[in-house]
Amino acid sequence: MTQTLANDRLAVDRPWLDAMMEEVSAFGATGEPGALNRMAATTEHGKARDWLCSLMERRGYEVRVDPVGNVFGVLETAGPDAPLVLVGSHLDSQPNGGRFDGAYGVVAALAAIEAVRAHLDARGEAPGCNYAVVDWTNEEGARFQPSLLGSGVYAGELELDFALAREDGDGLSVGAELARIGYAGTDAAPRADCYIEFHVEGDTALEQSGRHIGPFERYWGALKVRAAMLGERAHTGPTVMAERKDAGLGAAYVMAGLRAMSDKRDGALYTSVGRLVVEPNSPNMVPERATMFIELRAPEQPMLEEAEAELMVLLEESAARASVGHEVISVDRRQAGRFDPRLVALCEAEAAAQGLETMRLETIGGHDAVPLSRYCPGIVIAVPSVGGILHHPDEYTTPEDCERGANVLAAMLWRLHEAKGDLDAATARSEGRGAT
Repeated sequence: MTQTLANDRLAVDRPWLDAMMEEVSAFGATGEPGALNRMAATTEHGKARDWLCSLMERRGYEVRVDPVGNVFGVLETAGPDAPLVLVGSHLDSQPNGGRFDGAYGVVAALAAIEAVRAHLDARGEAPGCNYAVVDWTNEEGARFQPSLLGSGVYAGELELDFALAREDGDGLSVGAELARIGYAGTDAAPRADCYIEFHVEGDTALEQSGRHIGPFERYWGALKVRAAMLGERAHTGPTVMAERKDAGLGAAYVMAGLRAMSDKRDGALYTSVGRLVVEPNSPNMVPERATMFIELRAPEQPMLEEAEAELMVLLEESAARASVGHEVISVDRRQAGRFDPRLVALCEAEAAAQGLETMRLETIGGHDAVPLSRYCPGIVIAVPSVGGILHHPDEYTTPEDCERGANVLAAMLWRLHEAKGDLDAATARSEGRGAT
């Protein structure tokens, strides 16, 4: 399952990595080139997980499924008391999304751990730490809100009962759907001492700079608010304009106001209403209710808190302007922060040892490494995306870049083995001399 290069550097099995990417991309494929519908806890998501679990079991991993449906493949070959390095991402997709977002991080994790195992066997060395692959539940938040559901429960930021009770647009709950596809688990999750997640960039910074690997230094904070404008249903024909209580109009004022909030901050605040549910959703009825899924994202926490206060005023003023009521249904706050600088340095040193150029990045979108980084040292590391496309069938990362990322991950895992899971020691060894 691994090759050893002429200078004795471990490397992943490229044909196997490519094959895994092809195999996992079949689950939820729509027929449109590159497109996937594999939202969390759907039948297709369950089939992809079955494939992953079978793959790991055949290689001797202990497969565990915890109560929120997170899937772990655990190797405790260094003994139950040794530090554990957790690597992975997620297999759920956006509706009509792409093949690489999330799935690449899972298969790269498996390929990298297998490369380390084979390298250990070839050298006759015992492992210095334990490893585990993870597929998190509902990273995307497309079917169930909030996103980062499984990792949030794991890290202690969300309650299990809350997560299992989340419902999709058809009233189906996370708990019921996990049970239906066979992933309502009862196993204890392994407790990570370190978490590393590889991901496709979903932007053009690496591609345009010609660099290969992008460790993320920090993550933006996010505020996700579900709010509704509350009007009165009426016929669009006989109801005079002055008497209408149009919930859709109130929502329109909010959306325009959100854009103005962003514009006055010169791009340092991102705003959106990515989903709008209008009721009764008839072309000849004045809407009685318009539910908005609002997002605010900012690089620093004070700005996000300032924007939240401004949003609450905007909701009130927009409702009054449209002569309707309003309600705030739910608020999900994700604080801004920084990934572990030791993992940034370890990534850079191991990439440089392979002749790869790096570029420090920051992530505006959410990743499972965000809640994990508040639980243990964690990081997201990117490989280039062609054209910067994400959440779309045209999303693409070349096989060469997929291989480069997996090889850097394998090298990082090797350093952690050498240091017996001690991140400070691993970083010092990596920076102090070339890669093995």
